[in-house]
Amino acid sequence: MTDLKEVITLIKEQFGNLGIMFRISRYQDKSDYQSHYLGLVWEYLYPIIQIGIYWLVFGFGLKKGTSGGVDYLSWMVIGITPWFYMNSVVLDASKSIYQQVGMVSKMKFPVSVLPTIKVISNLSSFWAMLVVSIFIAFFKGGIVINMYWIQWIYYFFAMICWLVAFSIFNSTITILVRDYRIFLQSLMRMLFYMSGVLFNFETNAFPAPLVRIFQLNPFFYIISGFRESMLGDDWFWQKPILTITFWLFVLFFLLVGSHLHYKFRSRFVDLI
Repeated sequence: MTDLKEVITLIKEQFGNLGIMFRISRYQDKSDYQSHYLGLVWEYLYPIIQIGIYWLVFGFGLKKGTSGGVDYLSWMVIGITPWFYMNSVVLDASKSIYQQVGMVSKMKFPVSVLPTIKVISNLSSFWAMLVVSIFIAFFKGGIVINMYWIQWIYYFFAMICWLVAFSIFNSTITILVRDYRIFLQSLMRMLFYMSGVLFNFETNAFPAPLVRIFQLNPFFYIISGFRESMLGDDWFWQKPILTITFWLFVLFFLLVGSHLHYKFRSRFVDLI
């Protein structure tokens, strides 16, 4: 019951400070680019450049062909968009409390919202990259909008929930274990290849037991979900085991992360 109360408290802090989080995220964006001539334009230009590079390399350079009847470039950019966003959020949020706890300790400000601010502040580049990816899919892959597109709302919601839960956990562990962030960086590099970003693991080319293990990865669930929404013809409830497993991961990290956060929050300044 104590863990559940901590989760409820954590959720209340998130929703109760939404306005503050959005204002801080916009302020941080402006401060990050204030010394650049183009300013906030880089927030949208950088992801567009990244997608453009992949377009040149995979669309024209390597000629990878198709994946499940879908043009490979379209399949790849739709999947790599949520990955870039999730990777940036995970790494940024892991150090969010470590970097700001000294300042917020002097203010009446819930430290638990600091990781969520990173979730919000990275959304601008995510939307820009998603728009470009969809444009490429229309232009290169000839995809059409259908009723399955509506479920991207579910996968977007699932992605935000996963990132908030995972970020609360990571930001707390980073303070408790100094080497954890280095481990997390290495883990995210490995997950880039194990989350189906560049390769379709759900084929006969990979052993079935290995595929089932990869499918349990929450990042894989989100990436494949975006692809199913825009390129496929399956609903998320048609994969009940994977859906239940994903939400169990979210619940686990939310429970453990919130418990550790409130247990050590009063000592964050001393631990740093």
